[in-house]
Amino acid sequence: MAATPSPDLIATEQPLPDTPVKGLSPRLYAQLAQRLARLIDSGALKAGSRLPSIRELAANEGVSISTVNQALRQLEEQGLVLAKPKAGYFVRRGRRATSTLVTTTPPLRSFTLEAQRRSESFATLEQPGDRACFGGYLPQESDLFDEERLRIAMGRASRLHRQSLTRYNNADMGTPALRQAVARRALHMGCTLAAEHIITTASCTQAVSLCLQAVTQPGDVVALESPTYFGYIDLLEALGLRALEIPTHPRNGISLPALELALDTQPVKAVLLAPTLSNPLGSVMPLANKQALVRLLTARGLPLIEDVVFNDLLASDERRKAAKAFDTDGFVMVCGSFAKTLSPGLRLGWVEAGRWRDTVANRKRLQGAATNVILEEALADLLTQGFYEANLRRINLATRHRLKEARHIVTEHFPRGTRVSNPPAGYALWVELPEGTDCMALFRLCAAQGITFGPGPLFTATDRYRNCLRLSFSGAWDVPTQEALAVVGQMACRVVASADTSHPMAA
Repeated sequence: MAATPSPDLIATEQPLPDTPVKGLSPRLYAQLAQRLARLIDSGALKAGSRLPSIRELAANEGVSISTVNQALRQLEEQGLVLAKPKAGYFVRRGRRATSTLVTTTPPLRSFTLEAQRRSESFATLEQPGDRACFGGYLPQESDLFDEERLRIAMGRASRLHRQSLTRYNNADMGTPALRQAVARRALHMGCTLAAEHIITTASCTQAVSLCLQAVTQPGDVVALESPTYFGYIDLLEALGLRALEIPTHPRNGISLPALELALDTQPVKAVLLAPTLSNPLGSVMPLANKQALVRLLTARGLPLIEDVVFNDLLASDERRKAAKAFDTDGFVMVCGSFAKTLSPGLRLGWVEAGRWRDTVANRKRLQGAATNVILEEALADLLTQGFYEANLRRINLATRHRLKEARHIVTEHFPRGTRVSNPPAGYALWVELPEGTDCMALFRLCAAQGITFGPGPLFTATDRYRNCLRLSFSGAWDVPTQEALAVVGQMACRVVASADTSHPMAA
């Protein structure tokens, strides 16, 4: 009989090396935040306990009150502390920081990619008539979006720009209205972008693809997070590129020391990352790390292709801030879309490619990838309406609520020893089952019941993460869906129990 899972084991904090990136010293507030985080992780500061006052911390650490405030905001952003009005800061409850991920460090070499080994997972990732799909990542629940506003905007654009239906679109870079709207939205990510430098695309994926084509040749090495979004792996495979996976912290993002080591030892031509709410971990790089990342790559003349498609899911402009905000030399190629925050049906993307703007624009033109004028005008209309920020807050609240409920179900129904991520927002959780569990065996059992998820091997170019899975909650979140998630946990218990009884040391 499967063991009852322990809530204490549901955590994902894996310390990264404390070694600083060469030539990059963390700011004082980041150093203080790291020291406090280690005290929390070690249990020296217990869950629910009150931290020393801001003035006490400033005096004890020999830093300014402003530095302490910044450090505490970073810890709050990471979900480690909670601010209570007129009471101070407290360590968040419900954590057991000593429980860490046990996934291995990726090998320090690049890999060519093989679609064949991922074909089984893709074939049944999302089937019509599924009882529950935890595999997709594109939002499917209409309640998260304002369909009436979308309909009105599309109708208005169709009337005002009906002549575009009988003409070729000669605006290769995109319509001025949408490019200006994107530039205004980019201010919320700390980015001052010139509208004339922005290029519209059919999706964020196409934007990333154009950037990769602009800065690499077949056989080149691209560094990326591990685990990473399987769409990136598909792109690298299609372009004949090699993947170099870099260790990634489930809370703070890619390891800068590991990335620097990779750049010292491998012929990396580009770095492809989602520094904010990465997929599948949901990690968010602290601002100091984003700045250090840009400085590191700029010093080496290497492009960073930054995916910001999820940034708006965070609640405040400070947390949304992109690595591009720290780019003064044009080495960051920033790509985005509004499919996750405004309308999955308006799958338009955009890119500001820095030094490679003309190359990306030419690639788009040569591929005949002009976008639809009416869709662009409708999207520009929607982005300039005041409802967008209010809708973002509604989506943020809804997704955080369902992620909390989903973590509770995982705690109650998955095998003892299961660990799960705790992202601040987004649509997915990364789950690590006990070591040795075969997630593909679990995948087949669940698929037979009409339940699908993203198996761990989809998210790597290596043979790792075979005991991991990504659970996406971008569809309906109702009682049948929650019951289906419990079934996944029960099936996982069966797989773990079966593995235990078949082990040579069993009995």
